[in-house]
Amino acid sequence: MGFADLSILDIATQYDLEVETLFRLCDRLNISYKNEATCLALEDAKMVILEILSANTPKDEESELNQDQKGLTK
Repeated sequence: MGFADLSILDIATQYDLEVETLFRLCDRLNISYKNEATCLALEDAKMVILEILSANTPKDEESELNQDQKGLTK
């Protein structure tokens, strides 16, 4: 597994989150880390970022995305 050139601090800064929030997210996703300078494995970084993005998707926009996906599967 490769490593992303992203530390927990980098991700927190990029998405305007507290480092502690990222620590809790890593704990929830069972991602190991030592401190905010820990560089995440590529797959772990992707999981964290997807979680952040999904948590920040407004419900109306999420509903529209689901409608679009339904239209694509018909």
